[in-house]
Amino acid sequence: MNRVNGDRGSMAVEAVLLAPVMLIFLLFVVGAARIVEAKGEIDGAARDAARAASVQRDQGSAAAAAAQAAQGLDCVGGPNVSMTGIPWAPGGSVRVTVGCTVDLSAVSGFGFAPSINMSSTSVVPLEQFRRIQ
Repeated sequence: MNRVNGDRGSMAVEAVLLAPVMLIFLLFVVGAARIVEAKGEIDGAARDAARAASVQRDQGSAAAAAAQAAQGLDCVGGPNVSMTGIPWAPGGSVRVTVGCTVDLSAVSGFGFAPSINMSSTSVVPLEQFRRIQ
């Protein structure tokens, strides 16, 4: 076992230098995963809200049903739901947009803003086998 005296302790120095880089990379992955997860949740909420609105009889109850369907989102200040019926008649469709401010404060010091605004839109045909008032 011939050891060169110049290699002594080099593994410890490499570990000390690489540990912060690996930690920053890991926190970046966590932040990116949070953004992807939030986008998926917002897309799902928009789809669910549009479906809930499409089975209602009038635009007023449809707007209420869409807002109720999107309430499960974890948004700063709650989700923002807007709905339009194009036209509100058999054969028409309903468009629901769900907006959300996602909290990223846990990873904001690692290249992420403290929060990010995201939105998603879903269009669903109105249920044809219901009476419109």
